[in-house]
Amino acid sequence: MARVLVVEDEVDICNLIRTHLEAEGHTVSQAFDGPEALAMVTREAPHLVILDWMLPGLDGLAVCRRIRQEHLMPIIMLTARGEEVDRVLGLEVGADDYVVKPFSIRELMARVRATLRRVALDSQPASLPGGPPAATPHASMPAAPPPLIYGSLRIDPVTHTALLDGAYLDLTPKEYDLALLFVSHPGRAFSRDFLLECLWGGDYDGFDRVVDTHIARLRKKLGSLGEQIVPVRGVGYRLAV
Repeated sequence: MARVLVVEDEVDICNLIRTHLEAEGHTVSQAFDGPEALAMVTREAPHLVILDWMLPGLDGLAVCRRIRQEHLMPIIMLTARGEEVDRVLGLEVGADDYVVKPFSIRELMARVRATLRRVALDSQPASLPGGPPAATPHASMPAAPPPLIYGSLRIDPVTHTALLDGAYLDLTPKEYDLALLFVSHPGRAFSRDFLLECLWGGDYDGFDRVVDTHIARLRKKLGSLGEQIVPVRGVGYRLAV
């Protein structure tokens, strides 16, 4: 079963979620504010984070953004904010799913099971038909994220390398981060403001042309494949599906 971190400042709700998760065999940790959540993510490396939007100390969006800068575990946002723009914002900063309060605990548990199933399938090693079963990693070793493939582009998050038609690409750190973000979410439009916040940090005091410049360089290095990174009028950029 999975290690799950529940980040929720309403104690009764946090305990309710914990009770149902433990009933399904999961190991559950709890955090009640943003800084505590970030510390526990670093210390415990949970398989899944259930994250409330409105938190003391540091709100859920900021926590989600900071987790995404360092970790790959899935995040389910839990919030009373149900407007479409809020859902889109939560997903854009890195959440994998979004549950609106008041919620059905059965629905939340179903989303937890679906998310953990997807992660398990994504990390399952492939084996040739009729060949021996893939080796099972040691229990203490987390499954390595699989390489991401988009056409002739292959990005390996483990080795932090990118190959195009089998040849290594000489990408700067920001170009690599942009390529990884786009290939991880093909078809999703990212605003310039989001890209600045996500990759350059909230303390960046430049202007959004830096995004255009880096994307132009990345497109050039990707050759014909770079034409798939297309501008979205009035928004930013997306990788065409």
